[in-house]
Amino acid sequence: MLEHALLSVTPGREEEFESSMATALPIIESAPSCFGAEVRRQHENPSIYLLLVRWESVAAHMEFRDSPLFAEWRERTHPFYVEPPTVSHFNDPLTR
Repeated sequence: MLEHALLSVTPGREEEFESSMATALPIIESAPSCFGAEVRRQHENPSIYLLLVRWESVAAHMEFRDSPLFAEWRERTHPFYVEPPTVSHFNDPLTR
């Protein structure tokens, strides 16, 4: 399962956000059933970021959101957001 989250960061706080995200990514990656995460900055609008997290399942992501790890994640990331992230989940890639 792939979590896709669009993060809208307060303009002018991008560098601060990126520094905080560097400490936040290891938190989410330490969650049970997380298989890695990455953040990419949008080219057209440098205040928009894309968070991609590979989870075993949507349930695993929801368990993370109910854990103390999520509180740590939120403390490091959410102060920078203009609005709540838009989050969705994608199934495994289509077969060729």
